[in-house]
Amino acid sequence: MVKPPRLAVTGAHYGLKDWLAQRVTAVLMVIYLLLLVGIVFVAAPQDYAAWKSIFSYQWLRIASFVFFICLFWHAWIGIRNVLMDYIHSTAIRLTLQIVVIIALLFYVVWAAEILWS
Repeated sequence: MVKPPRLAVTGAHYGLKDWLAQRVTAVLMVIYLLLLVGIVFVAAPQDYAAWKSIFSYQWLRIASFVFFICLFWHAWIGIRNVLMDYIHSTAIRLTLQIVVIIALLFYVVWAAEILWS
């Protein structure tokens, strides 16, 4: 009995998970931005002190941090997929992915520092 040839499986197969993560993070970011626009429309901050008082609420800081986490995760998925599609050298692709991960982690820490300083 002759077995059919096996198809070569290539790629990372992130498809559905990436698609869902992109949609969920996008929806969460839109909800946050609509909330922030509403707050700014109602409070109409004119100076630094007014902005600081808006962000003195812990729930808004947490919502802002969740927004930044979603933004960075959304960015990571997009950048990773572009790198996997267009950078064929494994060493260069891995190096660029590591640089992007380090940068995004730095931005997460920086966002936390800004929100809670």
